[in-house]
Amino acid sequence: MDAYFWIILVTGLVSTGICLAAGIMKKAPNDITILSVAAVEVALVVYLVGSIIRVVAGEPIAGEAWEFWGYLATAMLLPPAAVYWSILERTRWSNFVLAAVGVTALVMAARMNQIWY
Repeated sequence: MDAYFWIILVTGLVSTGICLAAGIMKKAPNDITILSVAAVEVALVVYLVGSIIRVVAGEPIAGEAWEFWGYLATAMLLPPAAVYWSILERTRWSNFVLAAVGVTALVMAARMNQIWY
């Protein structure tokens, strides 16, 4: 596992914990839960930029390149979609949707590492 994975691991788990706690406490999505998901998106953008630099520098992807980039693109779409959902439905249940983003990004980052190495 590389540093990018560990960055997503930490941000994803912290975001999931924050959003789960807010959902359990029956709170509607707020700035803290939405910003925690935005942090996951920032971590994914860092992963994207780092991956582009690695490819341009000549580091090959061990697996299928389309699969790696597909996972990364899908992971990057999840945070904006969840935030959009939470803005439309401002109930406690939206926090559980936001909580799923961190864990999902983490699983997808683990799979991207398997594909890369």
